[in-house]
Amino acid sequence: MQPSPRKPPTTTLGRLDRNIEALLERRQQEADNASLEDRIARTITRFAGSMAFVYIHAVIFGLWILTNTGVLPVLPAFDPSLVILAMVASVEAIFISTFVMISQNRMAEVDDKRADLNLQISLLAEHETTELLNLVSAMAEKLGVEVEARAEIEELKQDVKPEQVLDAMETRSRDED
Repeated sequence: MQPSPRKPPTTTLGRLDRNIEALLERRQQEADNASLEDRIARTITRFAGSMAFVYIHAVIFGLWILTNTGVLPVLPAFDPSLVILAMVASVEAIFISTFVMISQNRMAEVDDKRADLNLQISLLAEHETTELLNLVSAMAEKLGVEVEARAEIEELKQDVKPEQVLDAMETRSRDED
């Protein structure tokens, strides 16, 4: 009998599948909730970063140059000094770089959210590990089990506050500068 697709699986692989599905659903939600401007910028940036974009520009610029230098006399030269081509390319570069920066800003926001999530999960895991270490230490003490690395375990049993870590990192960073 197959488990229901809605029922959360209890195996490690099932939890992994559930987590992947949740992340994919969140990405889809964020894409669906993106503003029109963000979707336009993402589409333009995606196209500007494609080989199709390169091929189209190679053909257009190549024909422009060949026509205006007289190598391909299909049309009369309309930009013999190629100044118009340079201006068009410059304006296009301005717009494309702006769209790329918009997309990078959006990606940075998403990265910040992921980093925050990662930090929260790490802090939760650290707290849970500390609690488990306290529990196992209490059990070992009650059972009379001798532990060789007692000082190290006592240090690990201490809850580490993120603010202390950040303060220590900032202090060391200032000292190195």
